[in-house]
Amino acid sequence: MPASPPRSPLTRLNDGQAMPQVGLGVWQTPADITAQVVRTAIATGYRSIDTAAVYGNEAGVGEGVHGSEVSRDEIFITTKLWNRDHGYDATLAAFDHSLERLGLDDVDLYLIHWPVPAEGRYIDSWRAMIRLQEEGRARSIGVSNFMVEHLRRLIGETGVAPAVNQVELHPKFQQTELRAFHASQGIVTESWSPLGQGELLKHPVIARIAARHGRTPAQAVIRWHIDSGFVVIPKSVHAHRIAENFEVFDFRLDDEDMTAIAALDDPTGRMGFDPLTFA
Repeated sequence: MPASPPRSPLTRLNDGQAMPQVGLGVWQTPADITAQVVRTAIATGYRSIDTAAVYGNEAGVGEGVHGSEVSRDEIFITTKLWNRDHGYDATLAAFDHSLERLGLDDVDLYLIHWPVPAEGRYIDSWRAMIRLQEEGRARSIGVSNFMVEHLRRLIGETGVAPAVNQVELHPKFQQTELRAFHASQGIVTESWSPLGQGELLKHPVIARIAARHGRTPAQAVIRWHIDSGFVVIPKSVHAHRIAENFEVFDFRLDDEDMTAIAALDDPTGRMGFDPLTFA
């Protein structure tokens, strides 16, 4: 019999739900190939898919899930509320549209994609998401790209801490202060752009660690995310890379490796948008 595909370890969220620690991100995955990419990932062993309304490929994610040989209840689906849909009623309507595009009755995790602090409506959106969770249509709720000040306000005004904060995080931008706040509130840290948009893969420290373990630089960086306790969602549309990014569960980094990578942190290492200003 053929060997079973590997399985990601699970991370327990503050609402009791379990989330795979490694998933597939589909940012910038073209809509016309998303279904096939998702089917490939599920066949490889992935059980978590991360999309968003603004990605324009929710329908492909749903098609890929329904077209796989794995039942829906075994797959953890995340999608996100886009910036123009902030506000209580607008959030509820946007969520319905996402479910329609996905072809699903619920999602496992619904995130506010960006705080858009200049508009100041993320609290209203959060209250709507609390309702969606109470109704069972979003099993878990969280945020993305929120900073400590946004999280403090969210928790202070509603009493409900997000299950997850999905943020830019990679060895060149390690967000230690934010992660410490997450830990104090029981919020899981989820990494987007986990490979630093590929730039890290040529770094000599990463290359040395990868060679010592007989792994690729990408595998070494993904393992750093796992060993740090983060949820991580590497993105690829190529079957061999999708498989390579998932072949990371049979080794771990040691203290020397972790110390060397910690030294790569750069407070100016952000590659994406600034959450304070992005709208």
